[in-house]
Formats: sequence, C-alpha cells, structure tokens
Amino acid sequence: MRVDSIKNGIVIDHIDAGRAMEIYDMLSLDKLDCPIAILKNVPSAKMGKKDIIKIDSEAAFALPVDVLGVISRNITVVTVKEGEVADKRHVSLPLEISDFLRCKNPRCITSTEQGIHHRFRLSPEKEGVYRCVYCDAKRA
Repeated sequence: MRVDSIKNGIVIDHIDAGRAMEIYDMLSLDKLDCPIAILKNVPSAKMGKKDIIKIDSEAAFALPVDVLGVISRNITVVTVKEGEVADKRHVSLPLEISDFLRCKNPRCITSTEQGIHHRFRLSPEKEGVYRCVYCDAKRA
C-alpha cells in the first residue's frame, strides 16, 4: 500500500487502533474538500497497532486538534508545511471541553433546552474522566 506524503496539512499519528473513524466524525472531516488518508491497524513498535489520519490541506491547521486527547492519549499531531515537518506535538487532556462531547443524562439541561453549550471539565479525582458542568454526569 502506498500513501503519498503531504505538502501542507497535518498528520494525526499514534491513534489507538480502531479509533480513526471516531476522530474523522468528531472533527467533521467529511466536510473538507481535500485528500484525506485514513490508515487503520498500522503496525507500530510502541503500540502494537495504531491508526493514522493524513489531511493534505491548509484547512487542517484550523481543526480543533487539542481535544483529541479525549479520544486517544497517545496522539501526536504533526504539522507539515511545504513538504517539511514544521511542528510536532503530543496532545494532552484539556481541562475543559465545549461542544465536543455530549451529555448522556436525559435529565440534563443540555438535553431539554436548545442552544445550551455542552461543557465538560476534567475530573480531579480520576484521570481521563470528564464531568458535565451542569449535572455532574460522568463521561469517560
């Protein structure tokens, strides 16, 4: 299999195997009109298997990649400009997330009222768990 390198865009690397489509949906990558490569179950020395997403467009620079730590904690985002690596960074768990996750509590105000932003804060007592700021429901 051959996937060409990208000229200007980003590479989302070290995604937990099988989670690339979740990221594709959450970032609404289907709305971008550019080449996007999704590689699933790629052999990895560190992880065993991993997924990779390559987006060859400058529009990718504006994507909210900081929240991807919620989906997979190992993610690395590589920024490519003029065919060269311009930046490489690991994403971490953000302290607060707005309109990325949805509260699953049917009694939460976000479920009953329109126009209210879904907001979650990282729980201090357990790593990787977010709680709705309105109803305190957990979201792992």
